[in-house]
Amino acid sequence: MLEKEKAEIIAAGIKLDRYGLISLSGGNVSMRVDQETLLVTPSGMMYEEMIPADVLVMNLEGEVIEGARRPSVDTIAICYIFQQMPTVNAVIHTHQPYATGIGLVVDRIDCDVTTLANTAKGPVNVAPYSSAASIDMGYAVVDHIGDQLAVVLKNHGVVTIGKSLKEALYAAVYLEEAAKTLYVAHSYGGAIAKLDEAQIQTAVEVFKDYGQSKS
Repeated sequence: MLEKEKAEIIAAGIKLDRYGLISLSGGNVSMRVDQETLLVTPSGMMYEEMIPADVLVMNLEGEVIEGARRPSVDTIAICYIFQQMPTVNAVIHTHQPYATGIGLVVDRIDCDVTTLANTAKGPVNVAPYSSAASIDMGYAVVDHIGDQLAVVLKNHGVVTIGKSLKEALYAAVYLEEAAKTLYVAHSYGGAIAKLDEAQIQTAVEVFKDYGQSKS
């Protein structure tokens, strides 16, 4: 059941590792199948060792419909996000070091590079600390993500969302690239060249037509 979608989730997890957004079995990937059904990665397994049967089919209440593995410890938060955000079809949680590190000292990662506007839709808020394996993590995401596709959980990590798994993945990867760029810029000690709101919105709009035509 849902073999193609499960394979897509595993492939996304492997990319998170490839781009340095997780280590070992950290983080999780989930996808909405329909309004009542989710796919969620298992707890404590490395993505490159997963097979489609390891990915859990669950309902929005966090009950396992199909699969023998234990789901991610963050399932309670994941379900809350999907319940509260019906247009979201994918949720990715990482422990990416640059974005998480910057979130230890600021309450917002400003949108000063176009790729962050392209993929996260603007500046990224930093939510107060919330523990793994608690619904508080879900509250933090829903309450602080705003209109963007990413939010940093202070002292914890990052959550990105999207209408598709690809959109959530791009938000996670390019948030980390933006965080690296800002780290380098701040290391020079000078004033940061800022994007204004019009420039940010132009970058958001431009990315809507990015990629190959579906026609």
